[in-house]
Amino acid sequence: MAIAESEQSSWAGLALENLHSAGFRRGGARRSVIELLDRQECALSAQEMEGLLGASGRKVARASVYRVLEELESLGLVTRIEVGDGIARFESSLPDGEHHHHHMICNNCGDLVPFEDEELEKVIHRLSDRLPFEIDDHDITLRGSCEECESGKP
Repeated sequence: MAIAESEQSSWAGLALENLHSAGFRRGGARRSVIELLDRQECALSAQEMEGLLGASGRKVARASVYRVLEELESLGLVTRIEVGDGIARFESSLPDGEHHHHHMICNNCGDLVPFEDEELEKVIHRLSDRLPFEIDDHDITLRGSCEECESGKP
């Protein structure tokens, strides 16, 4: 069964098509996780996904969430984000690296905020040109206090 043309232009459509091509069955839990990831601006943990899906009326067991994430990760369609708190987070990604961004994490509340910075990317490319090292990929995580936590400090 083919994916509708309108779905093919989205990350969700690409993910569903790639999973189908790789021999994975189409299923409600898989589709729910993929559609949730497609709507997110940044990474979520499996526990957060389970909670959001349950709150929206679509109960998906955490084991199913992890299974879908592993399938997507094996196809290069999600990126695992580890920011040192022992919780892996996942976000949709395209195999060609399009829509690359970095992360800021609040040390107080744990919020994970995406950011893009063209100047930072230029500096990283210049660094790669200067050093005898070819950079294939990179991830920057900045730690500090979000505006809400910073304003709440005495």
